Amino acid sequence: MTLTSFIQQIKRGEISSVELVEVSLDKISEIDPACNAFITVAAKGARKAAIKMDKEADKGNFKGQLHGIPIAVKDMINTREIRTTMGSQVYENHYPGMNAEVVNKLENAGAVIIGKTNTHEFAYGPTGDRSFFGACHNPYNRQKISGGSSSGSGAAVGAGMVAGAIGTDTGGSVRIPASACGVVGMKPTFGLVSKAGAFPLAYTLDHIGPMTNTIRDNALLLNIIAGYDVHDPHSVLREVQDYSGRIGRDVSGLKIGIPDWYFERIEEEVKETVESCVKLYEQMGVQVKRVHMPVLRDIANAQIVTIQAEATAVHQETLRKHKEELDEEVYDRLIASQSIKGYEYVQAQINRRFLIDEYNLVFKEVDALLTPTLPILPTDIGQREVQIGEETESVRSALLRLTSPTNYTGNPSLSLPYGLSKGGLPIGVQLIGKHWSEGLLYQLGFALEQAAGFTERVRKYNSRT
Repeated sequence: MTLTSFIQQIKRGEISSVELVEVSLDKISEIDPACNAFITVAAKGARKAAIKMDKEADKGNFKGQLHGIPIAVKDMINTREIRTTMGSQVYENHYPGMNAEVVNKLENAGAVIIGKTNTHEFAYGPTGDRSFFGACHNPYNRQKISGGSSSGSGAAVGAGMVAGAIGTDTGGSVRIPASACGVVGMKPTFGLVSKAGAFPLAYTLDHIGPMTNTIRDNALLLNIIAGYDVHDPHSVLREVQDYSGRIGRDVSGLKIGIPDWYFERIEEEVKETVESCVKLYEQMGVQVKRVHMPVLRDIANAQIVTIQAEATAVHQETLRKHKEELDEEVYDRLIASQSIKGYEYVQAQINRRFLIDEYNLVFKEVDALLTPTLPILPTDIGQREVQIGEETESVRSALLRLTSPTNYTGNPSLSLPYGLSKGGLPIGVQLIGKHWSEGLLYQLGFALEQAAGFTERVRKYNSRT
């Protein structure tokens, strides 16, 4: 299930869009009852769109790179005539009148929107098990979380129901489920992908990013959805690159930093996996350097203040009018978020430029950072505390700890699968770069993907289980 292979097959006439859509719908019908990755399956509309795409292909007209290929979209992102719920009873029957800009870009490239994927209610949680429509289950172990809040997008790709999906990321919500479900997830530079038409969680932390099975597919999707949008006040007017342009280039001589802060409290299997990854990079000729980044503690605190204050601003009316309809845990978190004082939020924003500059000093020494994506393996659904060594930590805090800093700084961050735990759960690693360095991250990620052979190992593992 790769976008690249589907593109080639459709162009060669070896498979039709109708066939691809039916394969995807069959897999959803077979797998999703146990996974709950989808809130809405747009079968009728997808079939209609596929027929239209095939008629155009028969004439030699291809709308774009994704001509006739099914793509799933997180249910925080508006889709015209397809229900968009935000994972909440409040919006159970909400049908937007227009698409989000990212959906327009997908459809302009020929994508067929196959359905809307499950999300932690209002995207305010990293576990993915607090949706009005039920918990999303990890495709590798149905008792475990898929990670959130883009839980359904990660699970849909990880379980092979679609080859590509779109998620949103405010504190790690693309990268957390990408790591937990064994897929590739990119949080691009803040302002690279338009958020117009996506329901906000935190205005200055929200990102939209692609989730796929491979690095090459991920870069392909980012090429399609990136670009300036006048309707998004945070969109940056900048020339769009070919983000796949560096894929396949030699990585020897590049420098990777191993920041101490990201390794202070992680499970042993995660630590061993990242150490193995470091050795593999060294074998490829990559220079590895241990780096110290004391600014990260201040960034982590500022991110927490920012998300709580901005989530409070977004949901004032929700709390006033729909208290009884909200998930209890999400409601409690929104109420707790109201404790942030105005001066605390202002201070976090005044300091932001300085903290970002301090963070980026490390890129004078190295080209990218390598960290675990998550400090822990996916936990049980409903579990709220985890033991790491001799310390007990909330699952929410642990899941967000290594991903949330770059939502505040806006640096691009890529999670890619590297290994499986002894119990068969995916372990992801995270590559972080300076702003606008997505192409470099894909270059490094592709080299690791090819050297580690993770995709082939997973295929063999899945065939046994």
